[in-house]
Amino acid sequence: MKKEKIVYRFYRYQGKEWRAKREIPYELRLFARLIMDELCFNWNKARLEEEINISLENGHKDQFINLSEEFKHFVWE
Repeated sequence: MKKEKIVYRFYRYQGKEWRAKREIPYELRLFARLIMDELCFNWNKARLEEEINISLENGHKDQFINLSEEFKHFVWE
C-alpha cells in the first residue's frame, strides 16, 4: 500500500477579519450579578411596601393580606 502525501497550500484570506472577544473574568461577572440582584431586591421590596401602604390608606383588606404574604419573603431573616 502506497503512502499518500498531503500537500497543504495556504492562501491569504481576503474577507473581513474577525476579532476574538475577551472573556469577562468570573469575579467581575459574579460582582455584577450580586449588584443586580441587590438592586432588584431593594426595588421590589420598596414597590411592595408602597403598594401595602396604598392598600391600607384605601381600606382594601384582602389586597393588604395578599401583599403582606408576598412581603414575608423579603423579611424572613
